[in-house]
This record gives sequence, C-alpha cells and structure tokens, in this order.
Amino acid sequence: MVKARTSAAELVVTGHVRVNGVRETSPGHAIKLGDVLTIALDRTVRVLKVTAFNERRGDAASARVLYEELGTRN
Repeated sequence: MVKARTSAAELVVTGHVRVNGVRETSPGHAIKLGDVLTIALDRTVRVLKVTAFNERRGDAASARVLYEELGTRN
C-alpha cells in the first residue's frame, strides 16, 4: 500500500489502519492469516484480507498475491 515500512508505521500510529474493524495504533501488532485490514490512504479506503505471508520482504508484485481485495471506497 505504501513503499516504505516507516510510511506504513506512520499510517498505523496516526490511526489510518483497522484490523478486523478495530483501530490499531501499534505498528508492531501481529497480523494473522484471515485478518481484514482497512487502510485509509489519501482519499481512498482499501479493505484487504490477508491470505498468505512471505518469508522475506519483496517487491510490490510479490506482495499482491498475499492479500485479497475486498473493496475500495472513495
């Protein structure tokens, strides 16, 4: 959703991320398979379901297969 881990952590700390409908403010919160993430980005809200994990960080293309897009709202 964002290019850098620091940007992702900032989204969490500022309250732009929900995990299973509950606002998350700790960037270190563990995410599990099946969790639903709601992420507010600029003027868009994306809802994603975690379907897999990578053992190592990868590029954007490899990340796209790790979640299912449940919806996008403007």
